[in-house]
Parts: sequence; structure tokens; C-alpha cells
Amino acid sequence: MIKATTIIQGGKHEDARGRLTFFNGFDMGAVKRFYVIEHPDTEAVRAWQGHQREQKWFYVIEGAFKLVLVQPNNWIDPSDGLQTEEFTLQTERNEILHVPGGFANGFKALIPKSRIMVFSSFTVEESAKDNFRFDAGIWYDWKG
Repeated sequence: MIKATTIIQGGKHEDARGRLTFFNGFDMGAVKRFYVIEHPDTEAVRAWQGHQREQKWFYVIEGAFKLVLVQPNNWIDPSDGLQTEEFTLQTERNEILHVPGGFANGFKALIPKSRIMVFSSFTVEESAKDNFRFDAGIWYDWKG
């Protein structure tokens, strides 16, 4: 892959008062908004949505998700069979996946009622101008 994704590792502190989860290495200077997606089951698939310039950061706040990335070789008519990169994000690992612009993503919950928080470097209006959607079955077998 030409562009690099990165994992931002979080930390935890536990004591008698409870647990604190933190991401001191997550510079949120580029973040303009965030939203939370909950999948009611493990059948729902959100694929493929891509952005040439918009960055995203994915953080699982409950459960687990399979997240798959691809770099389209053509944003209007991409090739079938492009190489994908797969990640499993889960609450226990306490990780944020940073995805720079230039990727399409798809994901599905691995555990019912999983919730994922998505941070974005674009406003809703900016994102709408950089939004590309592709058929869910083009690059990955979500049932496998």
C-alpha cells in the first residue's frame, strides 16, 4: 500500500475508583467532528465508503469490529481484486486506527451491539464533496 495506516496505542489506569482509559498520543488537532455507529448484529456490513483527502480515526468503544481498507486505483471505476488490509479492533486492545485520505473502508461488528467511534478531519459539508461509494462485494467477501 502506498499510504500508511497507523495504530495509536492507548493506555489504562485502574484503582479503587475505577478505570481510566486514555490516548495521550492521539493529536486531535485535525479532528473536526466525530460520530458513533452501533451495529445491532454481526450481519450488517458498511462497505465501501472512501475519501481521497479526508482522514478518519476508528475507536471501538464497545465490542469488536472487523475493518477492511483498500486503496482504489481509480475513484470512478476501480479495478476488482485490489489488495485489502484487514484489522480487528476491539475494546480490550484500546487502539485507535488512523486511516489517511486515499482509502475506502468497510466494516462489520464481530459481536452484537458493538459500537465504534469515528473521528473525521472534515466537516459534513467537506466530506460530502470527497465521498465515494462502491459496491460491498467488490473487494472483500464479508461472509468469509
